[in-house]
Amino acid sequence: MKPIAITTEPIALSQFLKLAGCIDTGGQAKALLAETPVLVNGEPENRRGRKLYAGDRVEVPGFGAFTVEVVKT
Repeated sequence: MKPIAITTEPIALSQFLKLAGCIDTGGQAKALLAETPVLVNGEPENRRGRKLYAGDRVEVPGFGAFTVEVVKT
């Protein structure tokens, strides 16, 4: 599982997917979530605005599993 570092929480799922390298732009999140069974903490999720917090786990088929990690700046 790959940790993705953010500096402030929460972060929207669409922004997280961009940071994780699953999509190139935030606008692609809608299509990805409609076509791919993304899991957040083991539950199916299709809302691009879903708020993620430290410790949340995101699984994206074809890209892998990620965790949200908050780093202090």
